[in-house]
Amino acid sequence: MKPLFSMDSVVSDLAAPVNPVDVKIREGEKEGVWQEGERAVKVLAVPRTATLAQCLGQIRQALASAHLPTLAVVDEAGRATGIVLPQQLLEAFANLAQNQSVLLSTLMDTMSEAITIVDSNNIVQYWNRAAETIYEIDRAQVLGTSLDEHFASESIRLLDALRQGTSVQRVYHIPRPDSHVLINAAPIRQGGQIIGAISIEQDITELVRLNEELAHTTAHLHNLQQEMSRFQAADDPFYAIKGHSAPIQSAISSAKKVAQTDATVLIYGESGVGKELFAKAIHQASRRREKPFVAINCGAIPAALFESELFGYQGGAFTGAEKKGKPGKLELAHGGTLFLDEIGELPLELQVKLLRALQERQFYRVGGTEPITVNTRIIAATNRQLEQMVADGRFREDLYYRLNVFSLEIPPLRARREDLPELVQIFIHEYSVAHEQAVPRIPSEVMQALYDYSWPGNIRQLRNVIERLSILQENGVISPEHLPSVIRSQPEPIAPASFASLGGAYTAPAALHPAPATPLALHHPTGPTEKERVIATLERTYGNKKAAAELLGISRGTLYNKMKKYGLDGESFRWN
Repeated sequence: MKPLFSMDSVVSDLAAPVNPVDVKIREGEKEGVWQEGERAVKVLAVPRTATLAQCLGQIRQALASAHLPTLAVVDEAGRATGIVLPQQLLEAFANLAQNQSVLLSTLMDTMSEAITIVDSNNIVQYWNRAAETIYEIDRAQVLGTSLDEHFASESIRLLDALRQGTSVQRVYHIPRPDSHVLINAAPIRQGGQIIGAISIEQDITELVRLNEELAHTTAHLHNLQQEMSRFQAADDPFYAIKGHSAPIQSAISSAKKVAQTDATVLIYGESGVGKELFAKAIHQASRRREKPFVAINCGAIPAALFESELFGYQGGAFTGAEKKGKPGKLELAHGGTLFLDEIGELPLELQVKLLRALQERQFYRVGGTEPITVNTRIIAATNRQLEQMVADGRFREDLYYRLNVFSLEIPPLRARREDLPELVQIFIHEYSVAHEQAVPRIPSEVMQALYDYSWPGNIRQLRNVIERLSILQENGVISPEHLPSVIRSQPEPIAPASFASLGGAYTAPAALHPAPATPLALHHPTGPTEKERVIATLERTYGNKKAAAELLGISRGTLYNKMKKYGLDGESFRWN
């Protein structure tokens, strides 16, 4: 007997072949006799299309007049405590089956995922409303038919579960040119035997569409930024990286050297330090500058979509419909640079596929059969400790060594505090122009608080804070209360230097690009006088004497003496 999945199954699915001459039913009557050898068996006539539920109704009526054993329910002592008539027992079984059938149907039609259940012959038994919507096939058209009639056999994941007994979890698939799903499929077993299979498919078309829009917008933004860079500093692609401190200049120098090669680069740095900015500059300074720069964030894209984003997908993968498919980021970056941001977030199973593509320089689209060969430079970035992840088994060692040909570490903002004044100048002017307002004045205590803060979010956090201050400023002045609470509530700095001791508020200087932040010798045969150098350095650090002393290459005590010598410590002194 074939397995049944619904009370709506027709009774003919259970019927065993019989010689019509052995069954005698008078015309117009519902009862007859089946001559089984020497034994005559009473039969009830039912249509071939009658459902199990309809047949149960006729059986219940027949049992009401039949003399079948009645069940007596007894307690531990053998005393009768109740009576169950045979028709009651059958009624209970029928209600149980009907309730479970209704519950299953309601559950499936309530779910937003498309659900398909087939029997052992790949005949569709259940097809819920979500499946009708996703695949645009009415339930009446698909129920009772083979799934092969509606989809290409080689792309039906249910067949793997049905024939091989294997399960799949969250497998990305393209059932139609404009549809994207994640498939979960598993066999249905009864007593160790596979009697069917079930597939649950989540529609992620909207997610893919939004991701493609984001990718398109990001690519357009990259192109605009590249065009702006050509106008701003055609001779220096690293123009957009601001700062003259020794740590950032060392990183820029290393990046310029590796940019002249095709070596794979692994950029280390905390979140917000500007890893992508370095990757773009390396690309612009390389021989591949005329080719595309394509970025993909390994941590922002769901794992199930990453393979199609990286390798693309082929047309007609599921339904056989003709379509162009979509190239992946690796293909789009052919001849140029592919930037793999947050590479440490990539799951292990995807690391294997990425490594194979990098080593062989060729790959297959999802659903494709033809290899695609590319010549793409790889720049990867991470804020994780990949060495420790390799030791913990969370990152493949072979992929790590494949990426770590040339490592470049970007210093955090707290390691180059002398760049803070310059960055504040740049951002405050930028947002003043954007908001169509005058450049606000920043009191010395505000600058001191910014200088003393540790900036765990680095340049990104600083930019956001400056935008906040630009918005909240009142009457052209930024006040301490405008600072975020996390900066206002930080512990008092140990250093005695403060901006307040230098005479209160200042207006940001007009020059946005001060001289390199190397130690400034106070005694120089030519150029500005000692007093002018001290004043210029104090203006550059907005009165922060600790930072100014570091830039001048002298102790803070010596700086105090110089300020006293030139009358720079009085209340009448103001920064202009």
